Amino acid sequence: MKLKLDIDPDIVAMMAAEVAAGERAVSAAIREAGTGLKAAWRLQITGAGLGARLARAIRSEQFPKAKPSLNAATVVWSNAPVIVGAHDTGPLIRSKNGLWLAIPTPAAGKSLRGGRITPAEWERRTGLRLRFVYRRRGPSLLVAEGRLNTKGRAVASKSKTGRGVVTAPIFLLVPQVKLPKRLDLTRDAERAVDGVPGRIVANWVEAKV
Repeated sequence: MKLKLDIDPDIVAMMAAEVAAGERAVSAAIREAGTGLKAAWRLQITGAGLGARLARAIRSEQFPKAKPSLNAATVVWSNAPVIVGAHDTGPLIRSKNGLWLAIPTPAAGKSLRGGRITPAEWERRTGLRLRFVYRRRGPSLLVAEGRLNTKGRAVASKSKTGRGVVTAPIFLLVPQVKLPKRLDLTRDAERAVDGVPGRIVANWVEAKV
């Protein structure tokens, strides 16, 4: 007696197809989580008033790039980690030399190199000397004698009579500054992670249908 067992459909083929479906589902879920987290972080940054430029510093990338995988992963990061991280944690900022932090007033203008202007750069640019004014209450000051232009910035005066010359506060001097926490990146990251299993199941079922 000869017995022959034929399995229809082919179990090996079914398992291979199931693995392929799982790879596609996992990769799709990870991709959605990564792009969703990137969008959420960008929205947080613009919503906090930190600007679209800083928001565009948030990037994402998925691995592997060439094919679906059960071990798919995505990385979401910022090209400006110091700035974004500071607004996420709300750190206490102190002067590097242990003395004062110089906070520019509107009369100081902006740095030609981007960011905040420093007292040394301001003196080089304007040719004016800053003078220290100590105050018992409130921040001490760095002031300069000059005139205010139409933009409200302090510049050297060309008047020989002294007309229009004012003593303008250029920098506020404080020992430390507590940066307010304006972002909560961990919250969105945890939501993205928690949503991955549901995304995998949804994409797996959709692939079968």
